[in-house]
Amino acid sequence: MNTKTTVISPEELNAQFACCDKIAAYWQQSRTTPAAYVETYGCQQNEADSEKLRGYLTQCGYEIVQEAEGADVVILNTCAIREHAEQRVFGNLGALTHTKRRHPGQKIFLCGCMAGETKVSDRIKKSYPHVDGVFSTHHLWQFPEILWNVLQQNKRQFFIADEPGSIAEGIPQVRDSNLKAWVSIMYGCNNFCTYCIVPYVRGRERSRLPEDILNECRQVIENGAKEITLLGQNVNSYGKDLEGGMDFADLLAAIAELPGDFLIRFMTSHPRDASEKLFDTMARYPKIAKQLHLPFQSGSSRVLKAMNRHYDRESYLKKVAYAKSVMPGLVLTSDVIVGFPGETEEEFSETLSLIQSVHYDALFTFIFSPRPGTPAARMEDPTPKEEKKRRFDRLCEVQNAISEEIHNSYVGKTLRCLVDGRDKDMLTARTEGGRLVRFPGEDALIGSWQDITITGATTWSLTGQRAQS
Repeated sequence: MNTKTTVISPEELNAQFACCDKIAAYWQQSRTTPAAYVETYGCQQNEADSEKLRGYLTQCGYEIVQEAEGADVVILNTCAIREHAEQRVFGNLGALTHTKRRHPGQKIFLCGCMAGETKVSDRIKKSYPHVDGVFSTHHLWQFPEILWNVLQQNKRQFFIADEPGSIAEGIPQVRDSNLKAWVSIMYGCNNFCTYCIVPYVRGRERSRLPEDILNECRQVIENGAKEITLLGQNVNSYGKDLEGGMDFADLLAAIAELPGDFLIRFMTSHPRDASEKLFDTMARYPKIAKQLHLPFQSGSSRVLKAMNRHYDRESYLKKVAYAKSVMPGLVLTSDVIVGFPGETEEEFSETLSLIQSVHYDALFTFIFSPRPGTPAARMEDPTPKEEKKRRFDRLCEVQNAISEEIHNSYVGKTLRCLVDGRDKDMLTARTEGGRLVRFPGEDALIGSWQDITITGATTWSLTGQRAQS
């Protein structure tokens, strides 16, 4: 793995913009407005990457559409975290043979984390001849060049070399919403959890310069953003590769001091690097949401060591206790893996007891999925799938009861919420803690802050009414 970070120069980026101009001229000559469809799988970082792809495509003259049928360019931006996600991508990729048969000029690309796996690119070359290009996350900044090569040469393009992790500032973005903005503050990961493929496909940690992040935040605020979510595989280690001494807590404070009525969220936090300074900073600034996603993965110290998580049960619980002490209303969510290789019934019970002790607002729960190329995929795994499923169901039962209890405690309270959309006959909003609220109202309220009195609750969401002024 190449671990050197490369900063893409303005000259290199200008060469990509020149390709955009050539592609736009190519379509203008045909008196056609081309269409492009981008489908995103996986995490919020992939969503942010897709916004850049749409930005490039728009600069190339494409209209962004909502389906692959009839599109001149189709991009699948993929996730490699779990086997099920990969198989879903391959299924959808195979189905695109039909759209290309009906629209022979369609160009199909696969990118994202799956594209960083050699086994995937080999499979595409051999079994998916209708795919025109594959490029890894390290080559996203070169997409106009890749697309131009396909259009001009009508030859498949594979940009999948083990390039150094790069940072490219200035790629245009077409965001899904002006109300909410994803802002990447860093890329890659240095932790090498034994079950995780991310460091192998996204590279080592590299932080954007704080001034570039602040400039982007100012821009999205000026464009109407009421919520900014800072993204990184491990935001808590931000700045370790930079000179100047600014850490993640410092960056949070700097963003919170920008003018405007907005809320800051972030993900994901690794417990290893979650500090008291971070929690104190969250508590100090009203613009920082009192919401924390802090994946614990297992309640067993032995399993955590086997996962290479660099903390144990005791230290995790200590951090949670401190965070709650300085932010009494903290909304806490987490990830947990059931059935890690070698997990015993007693160790699973430790996970249940941790959940019951912490009282999470919500959990993202997963049954262990071995990823080829990771150490955990080679570990002995004697527990039958049926037993893992039983444990998973038990864990969900415990957490669902806790979530329902916490949500019921909201009934009667009035909360300031950001109205962000509509779901059938109800508006949707989010509390500061990220809880979903449905309430009756007009579309004119979308994009505004509203005080909502909670009148009902389920395991998954809240219902309410606008508070009387």
